[in-house]
Amino acid sequence: MNKLTIPIHHKIYTLRGKQIMIDEDLAELYEVTTKRLNEQVKRNSERFPEDFMFQLTEKEYESLRSQFATLEIGRGKHRKYMPYAFTENGVYMLSAVLKSKVAVDVSIEIMRTFTKLREFTLHYNALGKKLLELERKNDKQFKEVFSILDMLVKETKKTDEKVMGFIKNA
Repeated sequence: MNKLTIPIHHKIYTLRGKQIMIDEDLAELYEVTTKRLNEQVKRNSERFPEDFMFQLTEKEYESLRSQFATLEIGRGKHRKYMPYAFTENGVYMLSAVLKSKVAVDVSIEIMRTFTKLREFTLHYNALGKKLLELERKNDKQFKEVFSILDMLVKETKKTDEKVMGFIKNA
């Protein structure tokens, strides 16, 4: 199976205010074991500062795991250590550390996906601003309409108070 057919955007999560990918997902895409990926990272630790890569806390891992539901039950089926999360820069650095054709191809696709997500976010934010402007504009117009309706209701009540018809004198 060609790993590039796996939808990469489903493997990008937001954590600590950053878009990240988990070591296990990256290893699968790069067609290496998670152990091998992490070994290469440790050998080249100077290339992975905290803003490129960080280890998840148990709470973060539980939260993410509930999103991607990958926990397998049984001996040897769970992780001994908390996974590492790689930011966009960390993923880019991985392609320099994992020197294979697959790593280069996958890194290019991942970078394209991050770029598309960033573009989507910009368009989404612009759309949100337009909706807020439209809401504010409509709020003013609705206030005017409600004011006119209130005035009409008051005038209607005044005319209802006038007695119509014959008044009987005693």
